[in-house]
Amino acid sequence: MSKIEKLGVQLYTIRDFMKTPADIKESFRRIKALGYDQAQTAGCHITYDQFGELAKEEGIEIVGTHENFELMVNDFDTAYKNHELLGTKIMGIGGFYAPTLKEYEEFVQKANAVGEKIAAKGGKFTYHNHHHEFIKLSNGQIVMDYLADNLNPDTTSFVLDTHWVQRGGGDVCKWIKKLSGRIDILHLKDFMVYKDSETNETLPTYAEIGNGNLDWDDIIAAAADAGVKYYVVEQDTCSADPFESLKISSDYIHKNFM
Repeated sequence: MSKIEKLGVQLYTIRDFMKTPADIKESFRRIKALGYDQAQTAGCHITYDQFGELAKEEGIEIVGTHENFELMVNDFDTAYKNHELLGTKIMGIGGFYAPTLKEYEEFVQKANAVGEKIAAKGGKFTYHNHHHEFIKLSNGQIVMDYLADNLNPDTTSFVLDTHWVQRGGGDVCKWIKKLSGRIDILHLKDFMVYKDSETNETLPTYAEIGNGNLDWDDIIAAAADAGVKYYVVEQDTCSADPFESLKISSDYIHKNFM
């Protein structure tokens, strides 16, 4: 069975508990107790040096970010310094959306320029997908194919999100294989559907790992073969306490893959 050495959490999951230094310190302590040794940021809310120190004090390694792309483009030195203070050289964004191919061409040009700068310092620029990357562009390509073909594989990488690939109509394992060697962070996020009691519609939603419909045995095996570096749990919305959701996901992953 494929094994995960360390488990991380995307801090967006517990965003409501990450607003003050005291909250952040306590949240780091709580996720550590749940079996998470790593984290990816989704904004810091306090100074970068303080955030980095609090993570270090509680034994949490920052392995990547979702940060301000315009700052990376227009003031790379400041953006890089912020990442240094967090202790990571993975400089990431949460995604990009535009309606036209031309705008994606411009985005890729900027992203590759940022990638070159961070790669010169031993790091990578990372791109996180949602489901809108599975729309078709005017050239007939879906956005994900365009990004895979045009982002420089030597200086950029992907934060592939399992839930959003599935919701966009993609095959999770096929995308992991397609991006083999280019996934620094895999977002472990389950996918399920439910029936709305008012409209009777079948709608997609999030679930704790192991409680949804994704085939985690195949996904983790594919990820191991693809050389995924970091495994990061994220749940955008939770039906109850997000720490309880993180516990359910951690327990499942530790039991089956660690």
